[in-house]
Amino acid sequence: MKRFSILVLGGGLILLAGCESKDTKQSARPVQQALAPSIKETGGGTGPSAPAAKQQPMPAPAQTPQPEKPDPVPGIIADAEKAYAAGQEDYKAGHLDAAKQDFNHAVDILMQGPVEIKADDRLQQEFDKITEEINILEMVAFKEGDGFAEQQPEPAPIDEANQVTFPADAKVTAKAEADLKNTQSDLPLMINEYVAGYINYFSTHGRSVFEAAWTRSGRYREMIQRIFKEEGIPQDLIYLAQAESGFKPLALSRARARGMWQFMASRGVGYGLRRSWWVDDRQDPEKATRAAARHLKDLYNQFGDWYLAMAAYNSGPGNVQQAVRRTGYADFWELYKRNVLPAETKNYVPIILAMTIMSKNPAQYGLDAVQPDPAMKYDAVKVDYPVDLRLVAECVDVPVEQMIDLNPSLLRRTTPKDQPFELRLPPGTKEKYQAAIATIPVEKRVAWRYYKAQPGDTLAGIARKYRTTEKAIAQANNLEGTALAPEAKLVIPVNGSANGKIVYSRYASHYKTHTGDTVLTVAEDFGVPPDRLRRWNGLKGNGLRHGRVLVIYKPLGPGEADKAPPRRRKKTAQGTAKPKASAAATGKQESLHASSQ
Repeated sequence: MKRFSILVLGGGLILLAGCESKDTKQSARPVQQALAPSIKETGGGTGPSAPAAKQQPMPAPAQTPQPEKPDPVPGIIADAEKAYAAGQEDYKAGHLDAAKQDFNHAVDILMQGPVEIKADDRLQQEFDKITEEINILEMVAFKEGDGFAEQQPEPAPIDEANQVTFPADAKVTAKAEADLKNTQSDLPLMINEYVAGYINYFSTHGRSVFEAAWTRSGRYREMIQRIFKEEGIPQDLIYLAQAESGFKPLALSRARARGMWQFMASRGVGYGLRRSWWVDDRQDPEKATRAAARHLKDLYNQFGDWYLAMAAYNSGPGNVQQAVRRTGYADFWELYKRNVLPAETKNYVPIILAMTIMSKNPAQYGLDAVQPDPAMKYDAVKVDYPVDLRLVAECVDVPVEQMIDLNPSLLRRTTPKDQPFELRLPPGTKEKYQAAIATIPVEKRVAWRYYKAQPGDTLAGIARKYRTTEKAIAQANNLEGTALAPEAKLVIPVNGSANGKIVYSRYASHYKTHTGDTVLTVAEDFGVPPDRLRRWNGLKGNGLRHGRVLVIYKPLGPGEADKAPPRRRKKTAQGTAKPKASAAATGKQESLHASSQ
């Protein structure tokens, strides 16, 4: 019995131990961790290892679900559409610069996004759609006679003068001081090392710039003096325009100030200078002069000093006011010495003073032999219809360049079609123009032409010249036959192209790209559709690398002969490099040269 009890007790303990082990395994299983198996070391590294205990298969490591990367393409397309829509609104409103920037931005969004256009059909379709629609807008503009291309601006001389540092010459300084004693001016004049340095510059390296401005001053001097007198400001502030723009109405600075008086767009609006698709009043000499006189008068009233007023005209009244507040000096030369004004503003006043002193003492500086241009005279007629300046020139028998020079505020060769415009004509031609233009329907004054027959002309030859038909000319002029009376005046009905299409030169021109150029900007500069520019050069997209030479076939206007432009001369060993000013003056056109196709 005792042995039996011991056996029963032992069996119970075994049974209890077995149950406990089973329960423990079941409860531990859910908290097992999926670990990589450890590397077991063998006893000697060569003998067989001890047999591993049989283990339950480990569950696979839990995978954390990775979020899907967002698709960037819809966002890229939405941004491009937004920029394109903004361009359309600006285009409709006549805001040319803004429209161009928006259109370029739309294309750049597609070109510079994280996904290449070629890698995604959606982007390719969007790119094709936007560029095609931009091209359609351009073609509409071409047919209306204006196009995207604006007048080519000229560099502002003030930019070049601001880049030079010329030492004062002791002889020049002494001479200027002597001249100053006998110089009459309604501006306070003085000579110091800074002014003397610029007198030295304009007497030597910058002499051509000075003489060109001095010559052009004759065109506008009478008008400026009259307006300054009416506005009550010093007459000698005329030399501010001589320094700023050299009296060039199309002058454009690197800071985008424009016109003879170098107004920024926002400042110009504040003084009544409007800017639209068709017209920029900053380029109108008379309107801009009136605005400049009022602006300078306001600045003088604010600062009580003409030097500070001129400095504020250059860099803005806020900058000058801040400099005065920082230093406690309302004196230009103190601000100059303390270096609290922008560098170009520090040079600005000395440049104007140097030009004033030299201009008021022409004999002492060898300028007495330089003859200013005669005063610009003109007739004016108000028009409320669009008319091409080429047609106007034909009506009054003058070169079209003369009409462009008389009307510099026009951004293209067509007067506005949605607002009145004062068209300036050569003196004594107002009645001649009105009689000639009356023979051409109002809706045809952008495309049609006016021609005075020359000895030897035939109706067929004139039709070929203007790429129209004998029948169309005969009908427009009520001609019964093909004979032409001597010096007959003919209305030429043309579409601006042959068979309704733009005609391009047979001769290739070449343009070397600059930093920042795109297909759209180059196309608009040379008046060609972007798709043609791409086709001529095997291009895709809008981007252009710096230094690439593009082939361009320029469009021909009605009656314009298709001539091969002259080749650029190669420099000889003895040749000299073109001056920097001349290179800047020609802008993109300097890089354009021609060769036979």
